[in-house]
Amino acid sequence: MAATTSTAVSNLLSTKKNLSSLSLTSANKLPTLSPLPTSSRTQRFIVLSASLNSKPTVLVAEKLGEAGINLLKDFANVDCSYNLSPDELCTKISLCDAIIVRSGTKVSREVFESSGGRLKVVGRAGVGIDNVDLAAATEHGCLVVNAPTANTIAAAEHGIALLAAMARNVAQADASVKAGKWQRSKYVGVSLVGKTLAVMGFGKVGSEVARRAKGLGMHVIAHDPYAPADRARAVGVELVSFDEAIAAADFISLHMPLTPTTAKILNDETFAKMKKGVRIVNVARGGVIDEDALVRALDAGIVAQAALDVFTVEPPPQDSKLVQHERVTVTPHLGASTMEAQEGVAIEIAEAVVGALKGELASTSVNAPMVPAEVLTELKPFVELAEKLGRLAVQLVSGGSGVKDVKVTYASARAPDDLDTRVLRAMIIKGLIEPISSAFVNLVNADFSAKQRGLRISEERILQDGSPESPLDSIQVQIANVESKFASAISENGEITVEGRVKDGIPHLTKVGSFEMDVSLEGSIIVCRQVDQPGMIGKVGSVLGEENVNVSFMTVGRIAPRKHAVMAIGVDEQPSKETLKKIGDIPAIEEFVFLKL
Repeated sequence: MAATTSTAVSNLLSTKKNLSSLSLTSANKLPTLSPLPTSSRTQRFIVLSASLNSKPTVLVAEKLGEAGINLLKDFANVDCSYNLSPDELCTKISLCDAIIVRSGTKVSREVFESSGGRLKVVGRAGVGIDNVDLAAATEHGCLVVNAPTANTIAAAEHGIALLAAMARNVAQADASVKAGKWQRSKYVGVSLVGKTLAVMGFGKVGSEVARRAKGLGMHVIAHDPYAPADRARAVGVELVSFDEAIAAADFISLHMPLTPTTAKILNDETFAKMKKGVRIVNVARGGVIDEDALVRALDAGIVAQAALDVFTVEPPPQDSKLVQHERVTVTPHLGASTMEAQEGVAIEIAEAVVGALKGELASTSVNAPMVPAEVLTELKPFVELAEKLGRLAVQLVSGGSGVKDVKVTYASARAPDDLDTRVLRAMIIKGLIEPISSAFVNLVNADFSAKQRGLRISEERILQDGSPESPLDSIQVQIANVESKFASAISENGEITVEGRVKDGIPHLTKVGSFEMDVSLEGSIIVCRQVDQPGMIGKVGSVLGEENVNVSFMTVGRIAPRKHAVMAIGVDEQPSKETLKKIGDIPAIEEFVFLKL
């Protein structure tokens, strides 16, 4: 049986001993492991006791750069076993303390269960973690880390390579010459100079693509709800809304994560808003494009060309109409495939895994740690409230200025020293970032994730009279210096404002902008500003009923009788666009917004 270290034993014991004093912003300790059932704790103790004074074992399940392997060998026993079947992986994992994978190996729930509690760290050599079961990892007390920065330049360079190759028909002309043809007139391309490039997602890779495109003489605009305007200006890039970006672009380069919000974000509807003859590059995630819709747009001439490195299913089917299309250039997910990037990723993930095994907390941790039971028990309903307020607030933002300044106000009868808000702050950050990002925000990486995106969180505590038995009376989230898609969400001080409290253990929304209300934060909500007049609830309810949308509640908050009111409607299903349009067409409805929780 392979061995673990005495350091691991002492870390495990000290973690248990110091559970009540866990620092949520600690930068040098692993998160507390989830308590195991008695039988599992006994098994783990036997394994650890049998392996005192020995090195941990790291399984490298996919090819890793030599520099990373050497770094691992300085600290651990390294088992390089590639192309393992799922059964072989489950058999081997019980002898390992850590595993490093790329995208080809699935670290499933069965893998964690087969480890018998011994697996402590999963390292993903790359950015995406679609192949790791995060919920199972957390349940089994296993930290998951990735390597998000090392392949940035390689991905940006590949995006530019595809951009230029597409514009000049390089792949098609190459195939033609090799087939014995000489078709100069057929492969006349287009110039990049003076053309408008829309960079959709202005993170690490997107900003590097923008820099290089500027060097090619292109006019670059970008859309990213979190990109700070000053950082974009420093590169000479203008931040615009999504619709403005796709409507103005001659070329579109995709660098957004794959989330429920961005899945198939390029579809029939969005293609129809683009310039005829637009050209599209995707080195991000395949699922952000509706591939069937792209084929239709190519055939219709809306999209002149596409260059794709990623696909919804990889590898794509051999008979894929998209892959076989004569005006599409494809590569087999080569974005990070340079010698330099491979070595960089190897070093970055090896350092993260070794640090985690030593008990250090990696800034690239992507799954949630365990927190003291007594803290979670007391704050559980407020934790849920905090995340939902963050989700609501960010969905109210529109425009291209980006979310930068967020203020959180806690109203409580407890003295500041008796109210630890770090869990709540982390959940608000989670709610703000996750709906439009591929990031997994938790207690470990919340502050890091906010800082990485230029998101400044300030906190204020208001001491109220009353019993300190409940930790909080209310939480208010305000986003400054942004436009709102629902004007009534802007309070008198010019900030998007949402406020809530917990009633009978259930989070409630109690304020939007300057309008008071009382809404249970369950399911999804339609919020309407209306002229306060009789019959409005019936009119909206009738529209929803006709479309078979079940209403869970309706509530109205108003400033004064017969003036303006805000109506909130809870719905069990997401209404269709046609249904929402019918609501908006009701004469007394001045504006509305659909908010998904």
